[in-house]
Amino acid sequence: MPLVAGVALLAGLVVPASAGAAITRYEAETAPAACIGTIDSDWPGYSGAGFCNGTNGTSGYVQFTVNASTAGTATLALRFANGSTAARPANLVVNGASVQTPSFEATGAWSTWTTKTVSVPVNAGSNTIRLNPTTSSGLPNIDYLDFDSGGSTEPPPGGILGWATQAGGTTGGASGSTVTVSSFADFRTQAQASGARTILVNGMLSGSGTVEISADKTIRGVGAGSGISGTTLNIEDMRPANVIIQNMNIRGVPGRDAIQIENATHIWLDHNTMSSTIENDPDHYDGMIDITHAADYITVSWNIVRNHWKTSLVGHSDGNGGEDRGHLRVTYHHNWFDRTFERSPRVRFGETVHVFNNYYSNVNNNEDSYAIASLMDAGLLVEGNVFENVQQACWSASGYAESDPGRLVARDNSLTNSGPCEVNGTVAPIPYSYTADNVSTVKASVTAGAGAGKL
Repeated sequence: MPLVAGVALLAGLVVPASAGAAITRYEAETAPAACIGTIDSDWPGYSGAGFCNGTNGTSGYVQFTVNASTAGTATLALRFANGSTAARPANLVVNGASVQTPSFEATGAWSTWTTKTVSVPVNAGSNTIRLNPTTSSGLPNIDYLDFDSGGSTEPPPGGILGWATQAGGTTGGASGSTVTVSSFADFRTQAQASGARTILVNGMLSGSGTVEISADKTIRGVGAGSGISGTTLNIEDMRPANVIIQNMNIRGVPGRDAIQIENATHIWLDHNTMSSTIENDPDHYDGMIDITHAADYITVSWNIVRNHWKTSLVGHSDGNGGEDRGHLRVTYHHNWFDRTFERSPRVRFGETVHVFNNYYSNVNNNEDSYAIASLMDAGLLVEGNVFENVQQACWSASGYAESDPGRLVARDNSLTNSGPCEVNGTVAPIPYSYTADNVSTVKASVTAGAGAGKL
C-alpha cells in the first residue's frame, strides 16, 4: 500500500438481511465516514465503487458514522483485504472510547477479501466507529462495514453477549480458514494446531484423553447431531484463548471434566447440548463446564445441560482467592439446566458473575440439591430466571458445605415448587449492554431456542 494522505467521505446503504436483523452497509467511498488515505479501486473483488487504502502508519484511520435505533449491543462486520504477510492490528474506538483491539490477519492477496465480526456497545442515534492502526504498516484495505443493531439491545440467538464481548471481544477462528473433520484423530489435530481456524465437526466423534484446544479456534458442529464424546476439551494457559465452541453435542466424561477452562480468557460456549447419565455416585462424572484459575471474560449461552451432578464450578477451591479475585467474570444466559443437581453455577471469588434468563427444571434429587451458589465473597447478579421443581434456587448468605458466604443480588426471578433464592449484600455493576427478557417468556424461548441444531 503506498504512503499517501488525504480524506474521503463515506455513506450507508441498507442491504438485505436475515429475518429479524436490521443491517445497514456503510461503503468506503460514500459519505458520512472518513478515510485518512485514498479511495482506491485497483484490486478486484471490492463492493461498491472502491475501498479505503489508509495511510501507512498509525495516523491512517478509517471512521464510519452509523445510526442505531436503540442503545445496546451491535454487531459490526468489517470486510477487509490484507495482502501483506503480517497481521495489521487496530484499536476499535466507539464514540471516542477504545473497546477492542481486533487483529486483521493476512488474507494472502490484496484481492482476497474476508470479514471480521465483532460486537460493540452503541448509543441510540448517531455513533462513530473508528479503526486506529497500531503499527507503522497501517490498516488493511477496508471495503465496507455492515452494521447490525438488531432492533433491540439483545442479539438474536446466535449473537454474542456478555463478558466474552469485553476487553477485546471473542471472535474464535473467524480470521482463519475453515476445515471439516469427520474423525476424532483429525479433530484433535486441527484443534491442537496453531493458528486461527474454524473446525466443522461432522458426526459424533468418540475419543479419549484430553484435547488441548489452541488459541483462535471456532469449533462448530454440523447440523443437529454432531459432537464429541469420551474426551476432555481443555482450554488452558492462554490470555486470550479466543475460543468458541458452538452447536456441539458433548457427553460427560467419567471421572473428568467435559470442558475444562483454566487460566484462559475470552471464551464463548453457545448452543451446545451437554448430557450425562444420573449415577448413584455423584463423583462418577466431574464437571461439565469448570472454569478455574483466574479464567476470565467468558459467556455460556443458549446451551442445554441435562442429567449431570456437578455442572459448572467457577473457582476450584476456597484457598485460591489470591489468584482468582478480580477475575472469573462469566455470563450465563438462556441456558436450560435440567436435572443438574448442583453447581449451575457454584462460584468462588468471581465478580460479577451474571446469571440471567436461564431455565432450571427438576433440580431436586435430594435435600442437598441446588441451582446456584455464591461463595467465598463472590458477587452474583441473578435475574429473570425460571426455577421449576428446584430444591434450593440459590445459596449465598448461608454459605454452602465448607465454603464461606458470598454476595448475591436477585431480581425478577420466577420460582414454582422451588426453594428460595437466598440474597446477600451488593455486587458490582454489569459493564456491558443487555436487556433481560421478561421472566414470563423465558421458559418458552429457552426450550425453543437452546441446544445444538437451533442456530
